[in-house]
Amino acid sequence: MAREKKRRSRGRRSPFAAVALIGAGLLLTGGVYAGASAAMASTTGTQTTAASELTAADGQKLFTANCATCHGLDMQGTPEGPSLIGVGELSVEFQLATGRMPLQMQGPQAPQKTPQFTEPQIRAIASYVQSVAPGPTYPESWVTDGKTDPEDSSDEVSLSKGAELFRINCAMCHNVAAAGGALTEGKYAPALTSTSALHIYAAMVTGPQNMPVFGDMNLSTQDKRDIIAALVFQQNEVQVGGFTLGSLGPVSEGLFIWIFGIGALVALTVWITAKSN
Repeated sequence: MAREKKRRSRGRRSPFAAVALIGAGLLLTGGVYAGASAAMASTTGTQTTAASELTAADGQKLFTANCATCHGLDMQGTPEGPSLIGVGELSVEFQLATGRMPLQMQGPQAPQKTPQFTEPQIRAIASYVQSVAPGPTYPESWVTDGKTDPEDSSDEVSLSKGAELFRINCAMCHNVAAAGGALTEGKYAPALTSTSALHIYAAMVTGPQNMPVFGDMNLSTQDKRDIIAALVFQQNEVQVGGFTLGSLGPVSEGLFIWIFGIGALVALTVWITAKSN
């Protein structure tokens, strides 16, 4: 009996053995993960350099893998997606850079979200579409940067004219303050408070989703440039009128007055009544 007890006592493990074993496993796993992460980080610069040199051929591969299911290998469209013939690289860049495409699910319209592709990949896909089915392309830099047309030094940007043109042609959907607005059947006009100058131009030229196309017969290049300049100026301008309340006009302002103004009067009435009693 004494020998049997001695054998059992010798074979019994310390209660901290399992803890030590788990700790060693965690340390080993963490070390392997840290090493792998460092190796991946060291190759990021090389991958970025390579990605910046993507061509239309690379764009074709990306299109086949990510877009052809809905738009077709020949870009003629399918029951799940429209034809891309004639949309041009400007439309493709707009849809991909704003994250509206690839579409996650069917709905009244494609919402803006984080882009799935990098900028070089987007440019490569757009270049491929342009090579197969040409359409609207990128504007000259002077159109979107607010500078003067190099061929006409007297042609200057007019913020007041741009704001007027926006009110006449765009405010009925996008709101006078460019804060967006609701449309029919669950559709909506997005806010333009953070939209880039290129995407404002692209929207006017390509007419994405519910937006009409504003050709040169509707708005000249100069008119588009004035609208862009006015919107960019508004984006960068400091609001001096207090709370904007979403810039949605009398609806939000009336609701604010009803909730807080009338609510304060009711509370004051109850307080006076309670004091008098």
